Amino acid sequence: MVVVDNGSRGAPAAALLAELEATEGVDVVALGRNLGAAARTVGVRAIATTSVAFADDDSWWAPGALAEAVAVLDAHPRLALVAARVLVGSDLREDPVNAAMAASPLARRADEPGPRVLGFVACGAVVRRDAYLAVGGFHPRFGIGGEEEPLALDLAAAGWELAYVERLVAHHHPAVGRDPAARARRQLRNALWSAWLRRPRRVLGPRTLALLRAAPRGVAARGLGGALRGLPWVLRERRVLPHAIERELRLLEASARAARAVR
Repeated sequence: MVVVDNGSRGAPAAALLAELEATEGVDVVALGRNLGAAARTVGVRAIATTSVAFADDDSWWAPGALAEAVAVLDAHPRLALVAARVLVGSDLREDPVNAAMAASPLARRADEPGPRVLGFVACGAVVRRDAYLAVGGFHPRFGIGGEEEPLALDLAAAGWELAYVERLVAHHHPAVGRDPAARARRQLRNALWSAWLRRPRRVLGPRTLALLRAAPRGVAARGLGGALRGLPWVLRERRVLPHAIERELRLLEASARAARAVR
């Protein structure tokens, strides 16, 4: 096990890290600063296993899930990532992403372990290490909040598959007291960046407008402002998705719109 300390501060964190460092089989990597989602890549590089499961400071895996995830990856060599069913809180609420992944309209072969997807929840994902590193892992500029989308798209663009495997379960107990408005702004910024980095020009305008219209009140302007500040590096790093992946992404977006209309 590798524990990456993302710049923790305070006595409780120090005590926990000291305990972990004294635990056999646990390696602690202290970053000294918060790299956001990119800290996971530090952990992936530090471990030699063929598969790596992610867990954040507010999540954990159900018994047996990790062994099953490794078996699924071993049995499907073109699979780069398995996304688990995420249960939230002590009352085991279904994360809304579960239903979206289960209803994925993407075509799949009969022998695949679950619906093909182009998204996932990071704390409920197990990745094939080589595939993850080959595409660069989580983007270092995205922080936490919507950081999964560009990684999923880059894996698919590289020819890998991602699947939702419902029998795998991860638990997520989000911390209270964090600023939900700040997270919403960051998620919007990251969604805009994902679109601007990977979508073709004809899609950029409609996609940008759709994201802004769907944003909570008071979030759109500041989220857009944050995204615009990153425009220089976005333009430098822009790489449009292959046509086949773009078609699948539009199919998923159409399916999501239809589901919202029904609700």
